[in-house]
Amino acid sequence: MRIVIAGGHGKIALRLERLLAARGDTPVGLIRNPDHAADVREAGAEPVVLDLEEATVTQLTEKVMGADAVVFAAGAGPGSGAARKATVDRDAARLLADAASLAGVRRYIMVSAIAVDEGPPPDSEPVWAAYVEAKRAADDELRRRSLETDWTILRPGRLTDGAGTGKVWLAPKVERAEIPREDVAAVIAALLDEPATIGRVLELVGGPTPIRDAVEAVGA
Repeated sequence: MRIVIAGGHGKIALRLERLLAARGDTPVGLIRNPDHAADVREAGAEPVVLDLEEATVTQLTEKVMGADAVVFAAGAGPGSGAARKATVDRDAARLLADAASLAGVRRYIMVSAIAVDEGPPPDSEPVWAAYVEAKRAADDELRRRSLETDWTILRPGRLTDGAGTGKVWLAPKVERAEIPREDVAAVIAALLDEPATIGRVLELVGGPTPIRDAVEAVGA
C-alpha cells in the first residue's frame, strides 16, 4: 500500500514509516521543514515538503493522489499556543480529509487522544483546553464524513518513548494509562490491514493482549 502520513517527522510517524517500509508498503511523510527530509528518508519513507497550515486543498490533493490510505499524525507540538492547536490539530486534519476525498482515497486513520469527547476539565490550562477542543472537533468532523471516508479514530493514552511491548488494551473505552509510541505505530499499521475497524473510535493504552489479536478482536 501507498500510505500518506501527515506529520511525517513526528515521533509516532517515524516509527510507523519504519514498520510500513519493513513490510513492503510505500510510506510518504508530509513534512513542513525540508531539513527533516533526511530523517524521513532514513525511516524508509518518501519525504514530501508541504506546510499543512499554508497549503491549499488542491496542493494537498496532488500529494495524496494515488494513495491507498492516509494517516493524520500531525500536531502543533509542545510549546505551541492555542492558535496553532486550532490550525494544526483541527484544521489540518479537516484539510487532509478534504484532500483525501477529492483524490478518491477513502481510508483515513486519525491519531487523536484518549477521552477527548469528555472535553477539558474546567480548571484546565488554556493551551491544553484548546488542544482537547481541537482534537474533539477534528474527530467530530471525521465522524460526519462516513459516506465518503472509511475512518478509524485511534485515541492513545499518555505517550512515552519507552520500548514497545507489543501488547495493548484496545477498546471503545479504556482506563487512562500510558502507551509507548512504538506500540501506537504498530497498532496503526495493524488497523490499516483490518477493514472491520472502519467507523470505530478506539482508545489505546498498554495492556495484556498482543496487538494483532487486539485489533482483530475490536473488528470482530
